Amino acid sequence: MIVSKFGGTSVGSAENMKKVVDIITQNKEPRIVVLSAMSGTTNTLVAIAQNLREYHPQEAEFLTQQLYKKYIGVIGELYEEDEFFEKGRILIDYFFTHIRSFFEVPYSQSVEKILLAQGELISTNLFQLYLEQIGVKSKLLPALTFMRIDEKGEPDKSFIAQKLSKLLYQNKETKLFITQGFICKNYSKEIDNLERGGSDYSASLIGAAIDAEQIQIYTDIDGMHNNDPRYVDRTFSLEKISFDEAAELAYFGAKILHPQSILPAKEKNIPVLVKNTFNPEAKGTLICNCDYNDHHIKAIAAKDGITAVKIKSYRMLMAYGFLKKIFDVFDKNRTPIDMISTSEVAVSITIDQTKRLDDILTELRSYGSVEVDTDLSIICIAGNIAQNKKGITGAIFSTLENIPIRMISYGGSNYNLSFLVKTTDKVAVLNLLNKGLFKQLYPKTPTLLKQE
Repeated sequence: MIVSKFGGTSVGSAENMKKVVDIITQNKEPRIVVLSAMSGTTNTLVAIAQNLREYHPQEAEFLTQQLYKKYIGVIGELYEEDEFFEKGRILIDYFFTHIRSFFEVPYSQSVEKILLAQGELISTNLFQLYLEQIGVKSKLLPALTFMRIDEKGEPDKSFIAQKLSKLLYQNKETKLFITQGFICKNYSKEIDNLERGGSDYSASLIGAAIDAEQIQIYTDIDGMHNNDPRYVDRTFSLEKISFDEAAELAYFGAKILHPQSILPAKEKNIPVLVKNTFNPEAKGTLICNCDYNDHHIKAIAAKDGITAVKIKSYRMLMAYGFLKKIFDVFDKNRTPIDMISTSEVAVSITIDQTKRLDDILTELRSYGSVEVDTDLSIICIAGNIAQNKKGITGAIFSTLENIPIRMISYGGSNYNLSFLVKTTDKVAVLNLLNKGLFKQLYPKTPTLLKQE
């Protein structure tokens, strides 16, 4: 069985939904289709929840009405038959009546989680109804019946596998299933979610739970690129990349995948194929346990919003336990660390979550002097760098001779070399590295001979 996930842009309009149907009905392979909310819906639901939290019911109602009008327009384009248009309108009225029911109750985190779940519930119900209209046999599998997280907020993999196995057995004559990404229930059986980007994670968890043949992630770009096409003109789609390399890129800025999404697939050795909904003929990128004898640099990514914290103390010199005390400060404040670099008397650390920064700095100053730099970006170069040919690090940094580098991290992973630059230099760095490391994209212009 194949698991195919389609993101918000892929189901962002009636026209796009029809493209998704064309893709999933091209062959008869058994398939579970995981859908996100229609693009823009989750952001609007977040804004509605925020207005309710801040006691602005009129603003919440205005946003709700605008979203309702959008969906009425969608069903007008999606359903050609009056019978199905009426069924679609009933569905929309049901969901928006449910959304408005929370305007009259005290706001809470659980209310917000329920509101955010409505986007995926709406998109999957409308999609399933469209399949009924065109005569495609399928079954809607509510994710809330099998997707669960434990008391630590981690997916309950054994529960997911057990419930899914039972549901698939009960519907063993069905070849096509539709379900929601992102949403789940928590340990207390309340509606919850896998956080932003969670639809990728849902697809990977489902694929691992059923030992899928392949997990497909459909988005709006032809696979993973060697560089960020938003900032670099000459890029190309990677044909194949390892799980480790893809994980490094996803964490350090490549927006095409959620950082956690491929871990369940890697654990079960299930290949992940990243494809383009709007160009399905393109090969896309296969993420798998590739041959690690491939010594090439694969790709470059950038992560913005980085803050660097430097702690300098002569108490570090010839001492043990100092780093543990520093790390304990970040652990206590539930703030993950991206990069770390040390010397005899100083340690530099980068973070991208600054909510508890003031508390962190107050505690760190008891150990030494502290310096803070903001508006920084991490540049990640992914590939089998540890086994790469000699001179690769020289090639990397020689291209950046005029760029100030704040910090370098190398050796923690065989598949990643990262360094820190000012965000104002990011675009220049990405382009310089592209020219320096992917010379095949920049053929030399033949020199013209001077005429005598």
